[in-house]
Amino acid sequence: MTWTRIATAAILIPVVVALVLFTPTSVVAIATAIVTILALREYFALGDAIGHRAYRLWTIFCAVSVIALQWLVAERELKLLGVYRSERIDWYTYLSILRASPLLIFFGFVLGLACLTLWTRRPLVESLPAAGISSSGFLLVAFPLSFAVPLHALPFSGPLWLLFALTLTWAADTFAYFAGRAFGKHPLAPHISPKKTWEGSVASMIGSLLVAYAFSFLIKIPLPHLFAMAALGNIAGQMGDLLESAYKRSAGVKDSGGLLPGHGGVLDRIDALILCIPVIWYYLILVNPPLS
Repeated sequence: MTWTRIATAAILIPVVVALVLFTPTSVVAIATAIVTILALREYFALGDAIGHRAYRLWTIFCAVSVIALQWLVAERELKLLGVYRSERIDWYTYLSILRASPLLIFFGFVLGLACLTLWTRRPLVESLPAAGISSSGFLLVAFPLSFAVPLHALPFSGPLWLLFALTLTWAADTFAYFAGRAFGKHPLAPHISPKKTWEGSVASMIGSLLVAYAFSFLIKIPLPHLFAMAALGNIAGQMGDLLESAYKRSAGVKDSGGLLPGHGGVLDRIDALILCIPVIWYYLILVNPPLS
């Protein structure tokens, strides 16, 4: 299993790094949409395992729509504002635009759920579970993952910031996995994931902080800010990992899927990223650390 896991990572990581660093944000948006669809399909399968069938097509349509809207705002609206030509970003204008945009999709999503609930031919007993699985899939998977698009489109070092978030989670997962196997003794959350340990959690944080130090040579930002983002991103990532473990435990399955040998499904691979990426994004927007 370990060698299979390493081989899969050795193939995927260079592809993802090349995609992030050498392709435009439009391509990253398409890749994000594909990953989101695959993750949602696995999430819906978890719901099916407990008898809760989602409104799959509508949820996937809205998920792709919010990713497309994130790209449109980041790529087009900000250029019209002249953000790319300024020496320092007007983050408050940036945030006001991005905060309003997803609300359009949220409202449409709710209206669609209402129509499906009222006029579908499904038994009424399925209405609440279907709305619940659809809404949670949209809110807990698609929406937070969509922030990979504006993060990549940041005017200064956007691709590096997305790579930073990705590398944080890769290092955290690797350090936690091997440290937990080597000397993990104290369970972190035994009722959710018996194999996760406090030793692995601490090693995970160390791995993320090491990544922050390494990126200080690539991104010109004060090191304390990088450490803060690494720590917060790591905590969010570990929460995302445990959250997905809770989903699987609820559904009575070991992995969300089998698409990635040694890793399980797509949702298994991106569970930490789902919460880590928005944390990095909002730290940059709200704290607004100096960039040089």
